[in-house]
Formats: sequence, C-alpha cells, structure tokens
Amino acid sequence: MTYKTQALVAAALMSLSLAAVAADPIKIGVSGPFTGGSAPMGVSMRDGVKLAVADINANGGVLGRQLQLVERDDEAKNERGVQVAQELINKEKVVATVGFINTGVALASQRFYQEAKIPVINNVATGSVITKQFEKDKDNYIFRTAASDVIQSKMIADEAVDKQKYTKVAILADSTNYGQLGREDLEKVLASKKITPVAVEKYNIKDVDMTAQLLKAKQGGAQVVLTYGIGPELAQIANGMEKLSWHVPIIGSWPLAMGNFIDNAGKNGNGARMPQTFIQDGNTPKRKAFIEAYQKAYKVDRIPSAVSAAQGYDSVQLLAAAIKQAGSTDGDKVRAALESLNTKVDGVVTTYDKPFTHADHEAIKPNMVVIGEVKNGRVVLGK
Repeated sequence: MTYKTQALVAAALMSLSLAAVAADPIKIGVSGPFTGGSAPMGVSMRDGVKLAVADINANGGVLGRQLQLVERDDEAKNERGVQVAQELINKEKVVATVGFINTGVALASQRFYQEAKIPVINNVATGSVITKQFEKDKDNYIFRTAASDVIQSKMIADEAVDKQKYTKVAILADSTNYGQLGREDLEKVLASKKITPVAVEKYNIKDVDMTAQLLKAKQGGAQVVLTYGIGPELAQIANGMEKLSWHVPIIGSWPLAMGNFIDNAGKNGNGARMPQTFIQDGNTPKRKAFIEAYQKAYKVDRIPSAVSAAQGYDSVQLLAAAIKQAGSTDGDKVRAALESLNTKVDGVVTTYDKPFTHADHEAIKPNMVVIGEVKNGRVVLGK
C-alpha cells in the first residue's frame, strides 16, 4: 500500500468516525418517581417529555442527531435520587437531565450535576430554594419550568385572604421538604397580610387519618384550610372534613389537581382550588394538540397530572433550543445558551421569550399562573 493510498484510507476512516460521532444520539436523563404516591406526577412528566422528544426527532432531531431519553425511577427517595444522578452522569454520560418531582430529591441530587457542569431543568419540583442552591457559584446549572413556591404561596394567600376575605386560616402541610418549605413560604406571605394561622399542622406521607389535625383547625375557628402536600394524603384531608361534617373550603398548592386527589376525594374534593400553569381545557391550538397527542399516545382521557405533563414537554423544548443555539452538547455552552435564548420557544404552558437570564433561572412568572378548581372529577379554570 503506497503512502498516498494509506493517507486516503486514513482520511476515509476518520470521516466515517466523525460521521458516526455526529450520528450518535444526544442522551438526556429523565429522573422522577414512576412508582409510589408521587407517580401521577412522575409518569405524567415523563410522558410529556417523551411527546416532546418524539416531536423533535420527527423533525430531524437536534444538530442532526436524535434525542435519546435515559429514564430512571428515583422513587421519591433522596438517597435513590443521588444514586440515579451519579449513574446518569458517570455511566450514561447524559448531556442534561430533566425532571425532579420532589423538592427533597432535587436538593439532594442536583449538586452532582452542578459539580459536573451539566444542566438540569426542574420541571415539577417547586421548592423556592431549588434554583438558588448554587446561586453563589460563578455559574448555576439548575433551571426550572414550574411555578416556584414563592409564586404559589402568594397566590394561595391572595385567594384566601384578599379574594375570599377569610381572616382565620389553618395550614396543613406534609412532613416532606416540599411540604415544610412551602408552609414556611405560606406563613411569610400570611404574616405580610397580618394574618396568623389559627392552626399549623403537620402530617406524614401515607397517613390515612387527619382527624387530630382537622379538629385543631376546626376548634381554632378556621374558615379555610390551606394545604401544602404532594400525595394522596390530600384526599384524606377532604374526606376527613366530611366525616367531621366540617364544610370549609380547601385552597392549596398545585398537587390538589392530581388525579389521586380528585379520584380518592370524590365529591369531597369539589371546590378545592390551587395554582395551575396548565389546565386540560385545550384553550389554545398548541394546548389542544398536546392534549390530543397525550390522550392518543397513552390511551387516557384525563391526564393524571396535567401540569407535570405540560411542564415536562416544555422543559425538553427549551433544552433542545439551547443545544441548537449552542451548536454543541457541552454543558457550559448549553447553560449559557439557556441563559440567552435568542429565539422564542412555543411551549404548551406559554411561548417562552428569553425565559432565563444568568441571574434568573425561573421560566415561569406569576402572570403565567392561574387558579384552578376541582369540579366533578376535572380541574377547571377558577371563577
């Protein structure tokens, strides 16, 4: 073989190698609870993410490469979330991760992405501290496409105190990081309105009897029950109030819209109100198409957690736009692109126009959130 032939062969092999690299899929992690009490949120989020990936891949992918999801069930457990994060980073070599449903899991896990300089888009977890955990670092790799508890706690208090004119409120919050951090945010907002709750009660995941907590609220003269919780225990609050023949409104954080609250509470859940970024009503062409695609793909009528599905979808669309703008899957370049997106991204929740900056990693602003209300097994826009 002559030198010239050798050179041609080497060039051809290098070209083939580069083509193979270019054709490699872009791996994106999806981390959430796909089993257990938080599963309606986790599964809905994952399924919304899958719809986004299918749409993007059908249109040629990103940078000429297909997106490939690497799904892991974190079981809503902090220690499992840590294992998943390390596996996705070190073994699967993901370029980014979307997900985190539970605030505690996010806070325990996302430090590994921060250290590895790999972007994370929290698309459901709402704890106020989530995007601020590393704000003192030079660069922050943690983003969010969900309404933070700063937004939600203010909306809950505004609805109860300013709109409904209640002066005696009780708070029931679960014992998770989510419940307790949200309760703290809610108490701060109430204090700014010069309202001190007549009862502040805590309950645990899997509790089935809220009688003691509800009696304290009732005996304190509460006119409304404000909730911060993530699972089916919320239904036990509504059902417990019925057993006590105590009929006051429930206003709480967004999981009151979940299927496992609505179904387990039945008629007792009617009237519960909560902040929502997305209601399954198809009031725009984009939303209508998304709902129909979800129903067709997963053979359901009501999305178990419509908010989770929509925010999951949007998180991937934003990530794909950032990778395209960066022209790279390098974590630092993708982070910088997320902070300076120069094209609008048509999402399900909203059309995102420069959703992030270097200082602000919250895509959802207060004007994007509405109050929903449970009515006969569905969530509708609150009047």
